[in-house]
Amino acid sequence: MLKLSEIKELIQLVDQTSVHELDIELEGTHLTIRKAKPAEIVTAQAAPQYIQVPQQAAPQFQTAPAAAESVQPAAGAAQAADPSLHKIVSPMVGTFYRAPSPEAGPFVNVGDKVNEKSTVCIIEAMKLMNELEAEVKGEIVEVLVENGQLVEFGQPLFLVKTE
Repeated sequence: MLKLSEIKELIQLVDQTSVHELDIELEGTHLTIRKAKPAEIVTAQAAPQYIQVPQQAAPQFQTAPAAAESVQPAAGAAQAADPSLHKIVSPMVGTFYRAPSPEAGPFVNVGDKVNEKSTVCIIEAMKLMNELEAEVKGEIVEVLVENGQLVEFGQPLFLVKTE
């Protein structure tokens, strides 16, 4: 039988990775953890016939911080206006950094040309610095996130006008 602390740890691991669903069956216990779409509230809840989890212990996660909600509608409007714009999105939950160090200049600015291998930012997750590449060739049109801001999985970070 899984302990509540183990279930909480599994939820956090799924939330911080690119895994969308985790299904575990252990000694007659069956647990499914699914990552929610952005702006939904996720409630971890086991099927009653498999495991008894106290109702007050079911953690709830809000997947989009308020700052991201205020940025995304503007990005959606710009995206709808110009179909040649490509969104560079966060592949994980973490902290967004525009530069390799506090003293250095940003990797890219609005108007900069990028190619598929150009580093555009760093996402720090669990004390690991993950460089994010542009994935497309084009010009940076808009930076949608502030330096040092917490970002969610799938959150748009940059808009690029593709070539």
